[in-house]
This record gives sequence, structure tokens and C-alpha cells, in this order.
Amino acid sequence: MRLRFADLPLRAKGIVIIMVPLALLLSALASVFVADRQSRIAEDQVRVTLEIQSGIQELHALIAEAATAMRGYLLTGRTDFLDPFNRAEDRLPVVLDEVGRRLRDEEQKDRLERIRALVDAKVGRLELLKRADTLRAGGREDLAAQLIEGKQVLDTLRREIDAMSRREADLLNARTEAADRVRTLSRSLMIAAGFLGFAGALVAVFLFSASIVRRVHALKAQAHLLSQGAVVTVADPFCDELGSLGRALEDASVLLKRREADLTESEERFRQLVEGVSDYGIFGLDAEGRVVSWNAGAERITGYGAEEIIGQHFSRFYPAQTRDTFPAEELAKAARDGRTEAEGWRLRKDGSRFWSHVVVTALHDETGRLRGFSKITRDITERKQFEEALLAAREDAVRASNAKSEFLSRMSHELRTPLNSVLGFAQLLEMDVTDAESRESVAQILRAGRHLLSLIDEVLDMARIEAGRMDLAVEAQPVAEVVDEAVSLARPLCGKQQIRIEVIEAEPDLDVMADRRRLLQVFLNLLSNAVKYNRPQGSVTVSHRTIDGDRVRIEVSDTGPGIPAARIARLFTPFDRLGAERISQEGTGLGLALSKHLIDAMGGTLGFANREGGATFYVDLPRAPAAMRGAEARGVAMP
Repeated sequence: MRLRFADLPLRAKGIVIIMVPLALLLSALASVFVADRQSRIAEDQVRVTLEIQSGIQELHALIAEAATAMRGYLLTGRTDFLDPFNRAEDRLPVVLDEVGRRLRDEEQKDRLERIRALVDAKVGRLELLKRADTLRAGGREDLAAQLIEGKQVLDTLRREIDAMSRREADLLNARTEAADRVRTLSRSLMIAAGFLGFAGALVAVFLFSASIVRRVHALKAQAHLLSQGAVVTVADPFCDELGSLGRALEDASVLLKRREADLTESEERFRQLVEGVSDYGIFGLDAEGRVVSWNAGAERITGYGAEEIIGQHFSRFYPAQTRDTFPAEELAKAARDGRTEAEGWRLRKDGSRFWSHVVVTALHDETGRLRGFSKITRDITERKQFEEALLAAREDAVRASNAKSEFLSRMSHELRTPLNSVLGFAQLLEMDVTDAESRESVAQILRAGRHLLSLIDEVLDMARIEAGRMDLAVEAQPVAEVVDEAVSLARPLCGKQQIRIEVIEAEPDLDVMADRRRLLQVFLNLLSNAVKYNRPQGSVTVSHRTIDGDRVRIEVSDTGPGIPAARIARLFTPFDRLGAERISQEGTGLGLALSKHLIDAMGGTLGFANREGGATFYVDLPRAPAAMRGAEARGVAMP
């Protein structure tokens, strides 16, 4: 039973411990209540018996009083002797009814009925005696007969009343004894209830102490051992919450011991790892900035051994001009933001400087209190030197590029002047010569001059773009209009190979943001290449459409052989003429490169794709905003 109780849940134990004394107390109270109720019933019965005896005595007194009054009346003839008789005559029925209501004994009830009949007979005889004149008229013998008969009735009535009194006396004795027994029982029950309540309290205290308190103290002792890192063994065989808690403590102690061993091993591995790192200086600082740990990398970078630097402030690594301010700012920023990163000059033990990359991380405990900092330092002096060398080389390249642009600008001016003279004189010669051979020679001079002039212009454009000095007037331009102008200028190139240029109608009113002259230059380059590298009697198709809602694509497709995949990567390389070995026409190798730079500068994209039966170059440009298109349609200049 003890084991079953100990295995109960704590809630059930609490209910049992509370209910045992409570049940005993309630049962004691119930027994006291029952005894008190029985005592009241017995006392009520005694009281009723006493009232019945009082009523019987009153009956006896009333009859005696009526008989006495009647004798006085008969002897004296005075009517005032009849007052007690009249009162008795009125009172007797009332007393009989009261006694009858209180009777519970069947024998007494029967006797009361006989008494009632005798009382009625006695009262009737007295009523006859009351009418004395009538009796006197009958003679003395009749009166004596009535008196004798009345005495007989009275004697019988007295015997019945005496018998009834004796019976009530017996009942009174019996009921008094029963009431005494009930009182005695009530006192005994109260004493027993008190004893049981005390015993129940002792049992509850014992159960509470044996099944809860003692085991709680044992668990407390085991928890104290657990807090000291010991492995605990809880000898609690029960299955309630305390037993489960004991087993959980035992499991927790084993787990904590295992994790403590794992943590020790992990800390040892981490310590070996940190101390083994030689390329990075890894060390810890306390909250004030004093060094508390030091690894081999920090010793290699700074030259300080652990015994020399632990306990020293880390500001000693900083140059004198920043030592008083920058270390404190570095720690404050790390404490505020969690970490900070910086680069700068630091000092070694021998006084030499090195360029350092530093990461400082704030360390907090579980309450959020600042415990210190970790600092990782890396010597990046070589990278710094390389960056400085690279920066110097870039500056040299910029200067060389500027010099090249200046040279090209001046050379173009120097070349244009004599070249324009050559072209001018060649045009004059062309007008004067008449024979075919001379005209062909002059035409060759003009073609070579114009080619050279075109080359100079393209080289100058490339130089301006590379130098960032290309000025573009980007405005809303109608695509169809620019395409038609470019096609009309390119048509004369088609005659020799009989190339056909076809423009596919597109949605109307497509405007793009571009420089009109440079966009026309790009289209002429694309069209001339499409004609130049096409097959005889081939075709060139020009189309344009909206893509992605806010851009316009213009495509130039030809029916030529296309470009091999291995050469596409060199397509926009300056002075690289792909396929020049297959044709004899002149070219500079700058057209596509210059076109791509121009489209990029206008915010667009120039791309290429091989297709079945030819190649396609496409230009993607931003579509002009609706407000700008509407203004141009109305002839209003936009600011």
C-alpha cells in the first residue's frame, strides 16, 4: 500500500493528505450532529411526556373541582357554587384534545378514549344533579341513585387516570434513560472524533514527510552535488514526479559530465588551433584593453613573446601620433556595434612598422555585460605595397592614355590638313583628266584619302570615348526616321553585289533616347558590314520592336555565312577584322568596337547572334518617356 501511495502523482498525494484528516473531521462532525439530534429527540419526548402528565393531572383536578362544586350546590342551593363546574365543563374538552395530540403510545391513546367517555358520562351526571328541582320532584331515592351512579363513574375515571399516569411515568423513566444514553453516546462520539482527527493529522503528516519531504531533502542534496560537477545517483524507486525528477537529475549529471569532458577537449583543441595559427595574430583583451591571451601568430607578427606582452595595454602596438586616441576609439566602436574593422600602421617590438588589417569583436556574458574583446591582426604589408605599386601603374597608364589622346588629337590635326589638300587636288585632277587610265588612278587616290580620313575620325572617336570626353546629345529620336536615313545612305553600297535592303514595318511612333548623329553612324556601320560580308544577290533585313515595355530593339540581319563561334569573343576588338581574308574591300577594324562604345555610352546594348542562313546584330536602347514623346509630337521643346 505504501508503494502504491508513493507512486501516485504529487497532485494525488496532496489530495490524499488533505482528504484524510478532512474526512475524519467531517465524519466526527456528522456523528456529533447525529448524537445531538438524537439527544434533542429524546429531550422532546421527555418534554412531551411531562406535558401529558401535566394534562392528566389537570383532568383529575378539573373533575374533582366539578364534583366538589356540584356537592356544594346541592347542599346549599347557591348557584355561585356552580362557577368551578362551568369552568371545568368548558376546560375539560380542551385538555383532552391537547393530551390526545401529544400522545404517541397506542395503549395510552386507547385509555384516553375511555377517559374521554367517562368524562362525558361524569359531566352528564353532574348536569343532571345540576337540575336539582327535577331530581327533587322524583324524590330522595332518585337523587341518591344519581349520586351513587356518579360516584361509580368517578371511581372508574380515577382508576383510568391513575393507570394512565402510571403508564406515562413509566414512559418518562424510559425516555429519560434513553436521553441519558444519547448524551453519553454523544460525548463518546465527540471524544472519538477528536482522537480520530488527531490520528488523521498524524497520518497525513507522516505521509507528507515520508513520501515528499524526506525525498525532497534527498533531491536537494543530490542537486547540490550536481552543482559541484559530481555524478549523482538517486536511489528513488518510485514513479511519481519526484522519482522522475531524481532520474532526470541523474541523467543530467551524466550528460553534464560528458559535456564537460567534450568542452574541455574542445577548449584544448581550440587552444592548440589558435596557438598554432602563425599567419594571424589572435589575442584577447580585457574590458580595459589589456592583453590576456597571445598566440604564435601574434608573436611572429609583432616580435613580442607571451610573457612580455600579457598584462600590457594593446595601444603599445600603435604609432605615437595615434596611440592616445585611436585604440580607445576602436574599443568604444566595437563595444557599441559589436565589432569593428580597420587598417593602419602598427609597430613591432624592434620599432619597425607594418601595415595591419585588424578585426576587433566585443565579448559579452549571458547577462549582456562586456567581458572583453577578441582581436585578430594580419600583416598585409606586401598587399599594401602591391596596391601602391598598382596605383602608381594605373596613374602611369592614365598619363600614357592622356598622352596618347593628346598625340592622336594633334596628329589628326596634322594629318587632316595635308590630307584635305591631297583630296582637294585629287578632285581637281578628276575633273581635268580625260583618259580612263588617269581617271582610275585619281579615283584610287580619292578612295585611299577618304579611307585614311575615315580611319583618322574613328581613331579619334575611340580616343575620346576612352578618355571620357565624348559629348553626346541624347534626345528622343524616332527610330523609323533614323533607320530610313541610314538605309538610304547605305543603298549605294549594294550595287556591285546586288544586295537588297528590306525594312520591316513596326509599330508606329517608337522613339528612343539617343544621339541622332552617333546612332546614324552605328546603323551605317552595321548596314555596311551586312552588305560587305553578304553573299552576292543576298538581302539585308532591318526591323525594330518594343521589348520589356521600356526598351526598343533594332535588328540588322543578313544572309551571309555568319561568324564562327570561336571568333565571336573577338567580334568587338579594335583593329580585328574577322573574315577580312574572304573579301577584298577596305576596312579599319574599328567600326564594331566604336559602335559598341557609342551604344554603351547612350545607355544601350549592342549584341550579336548567329541564325540559320546568316547573322544578326541588334541594338537595344531605352524607350523615350511618354511625356517627351508627346511634347515632340506637339512640337514643344523639352528642357
